[in-house]
Amino acid sequence: MSARRGAWRVTRGLPRRRARLARLPATAVAMVALPAAARAGTPMYYLKTFGAKGNVSVPLLWGLLGLSVFVILAVSILVVIGIARGRRVRAGPPGMILPVGRSSGAMPWIYGGLVASAVALIGFASWTIAVMATIDQPGRPAAFTIEVTGQQWWWQARYVDPKNPSREFVTANELHIPVGKPVHIKLVSRDVIHSFWVPALSGKTDVIPGQVNETWLEADRKGVYRGQCAEYCGAQHAHMAFRVFADAPDDFAKWWNHELQPAPQPAASAKLVALGEQQFVLRCGACHAVRGTSAGGDRGPDLTHLMDRTSIAAVTLPNTIGHLSGWIADPQQNKPGAKMPNLDISGPELTAIRTYLATLK
Repeated sequence: MSARRGAWRVTRGLPRRRARLARLPATAVAMVALPAAARAGTPMYYLKTFGAKGNVSVPLLWGLLGLSVFVILAVSILVVIGIARGRRVRAGPPGMILPVGRSSGAMPWIYGGLVASAVALIGFASWTIAVMATIDQPGRPAAFTIEVTGQQWWWQARYVDPKNPSREFVTANELHIPVGKPVHIKLVSRDVIHSFWVPALSGKTDVIPGQVNETWLEADRKGVYRGQCAEYCGAQHAHMAFRVFADAPDDFAKWWNHELQPAPQPAASAKLVALGEQQFVLRCGACHAVRGTSAGGDRGPDLTHLMDRTSIAAVTLPNTIGHLSGWIADPQQNKPGAKMPNLDISGPELTAIRTYLATLK
C-alpha cells in the first residue's frame, strides 16, 4: 500500500515537472531578449552591469571565461589527436628493458605550449591589475558617504553629509543613491564576517568585525538593484539581502530631505494610533528607534519611515499590512533564528501597534 502511494505521489508530480522543464528554454530566451532596464531588476544578475564599476569588470569576466573554454577545447582536441596517432608498443617478455627515447617533433609542441601559456597568463594578469586599479577609486570625488553596518541578519545604513552633520540619518536594508554620482561606502560588522555585494553595480567587499573596509557604488541609470550578503554568516544568511534604489538626482534630494523628518505625530482624534505609539515604545522601543518619539533602541532597524520601504526583514517579506502583522506577531516563524524575539503580543496590542506603524511614512 505504501509503495503504491509513493508511486502515485511521484507520478502526480511528473506533469508539473515536465511543464516546468518545457518552460525553461522559453524563459532563458526571454531573459536574453529583455531590455537592459528590465534586466536591471533581475535578482543577482551580474553578466550585465549598470554602473561605471561593473562596466569595467564584466569584460574581464567574459575574457577569462573565453580563455577557459578555449583551453579546455584545445587540450581535449590534442588529447584525442594524441590517442589516435599514438604508437602501440607490444609487451615484451618479463624483465625486458624498454629503451627510452624522445619522439621527433614533440619538443616544439611543449615549447609552443609554454610560450602560449606564459603570454596568456601575463596578458590576463596585466588586464586584471589594470581593472583593479581602475575600480579601486571612482573617477571623481564621491558625492557623500554611507556607513553600512552588517549584522545578523540585516543592514543598517547611516547617510553622512560631509558638510552638515545635522543632515545625517539612519535607515535600514534599502539604500538610495543618485544616478550618475559615485557614492562612498564604509563597511563595518557588529558581529561576524559578512560580505557586501550588489552584482549589477559592484563586486564583493568583506565586512569584518573590528575593521573598516571601503568600496563605492555608481549607477548609470535608474532602477532597483538587489544586494546580498555573500559570506555565510549563520542560519538566515540567505535572508540577509538589501536593495539599492538608483534615483534621479532631484528625486534623491527629495528622498533625503524626507528622511530627515521625524515621524508624524498622531492626530488628537486618532486614539488608536496614539495607543499604538505607546505600545510600540513599551514593547519595541528598546530595540527599534523612531525619531521624534522616546523609542531609541539600536539593536534593530530604525523605523522612522518604515512605510516608505518596499520590504521588511531584510527583503525577506514585502512591506504590506498583512506581512507586517505576521512579522510582529511571530518573527521566528518567518525568519527562524532572527534576533527579534516573539513578544506574545495580544490581538488588541497588535492591532494598535500595526495601526501606528502604518502612519510612519
